[in-house]
Amino acid sequence: MIDAVITLLQTELENYLAYKDSSATVVTDNIGMLETTNGDKLSNNIVITVVNVEEESTLKNQPANRYYPAPAGPTAYENPPVFLNLYVLFTSNYWGDKYIYALQRISYVIQFLQSKNTFSFGASTAGLFSDDPDIVSVRFTMELYTLTFEQLNHLWGSLGGRQIPFVMYKLRLVGLTERNIFGKMPLIQEIDTNV
Repeated sequence: MIDAVITLLQTELENYLAYKDSSATVVTDNIGMLETTNGDKLSNNIVITVVNVEEESTLKNQPANRYYPAPAGPTAYENPPVFLNLYVLFTSNYWGDKYIYALQRISYVIQFLQSKNTFSFGASTAGLFSDDPDIVSVRFTMELYTLTFEQLNHLWGSLGGRQIPFVMYKLRLVGLTERNIFGKMPLIQEIDTNV
């Protein structure tokens, strides 16, 4: 599910950039690999990286879902979905005489997410289709997430690189579920009060 959400986000951003700046390219990869021998493919790109996953605590205490396969069938119980917030880092990897492109393209990312901050597969113009009802029903929002200077230091220290133009967003509410039924009960058809 996380991969589908990030793919949708990448595709929508690519569609926006095709209109604004057709030479800009977007990849989904680990920005921490930038200064390694495999980091060449991250150069001269906008890179999308998931840097943290957090459970949404306000939706944690839901009761077991009730599932009715047929009007007269048994009631099945399954654990509620886990709702996640993803911290998504957008970096613009251009340096030297192309540094101005880094600033311009990170501005485009911010403009894109300001103009469209709610995403769903049903409203997607990206042409991404799936038969999975859990993916089709996904809806998420993007909120700008501002880091303090101390948090910036920790973030780029853990990513093992030098700071480059970036912006971080909090992607809210991706629901994950396995749909594993752990119990079934027949429907109540009669109540006996002669006890």
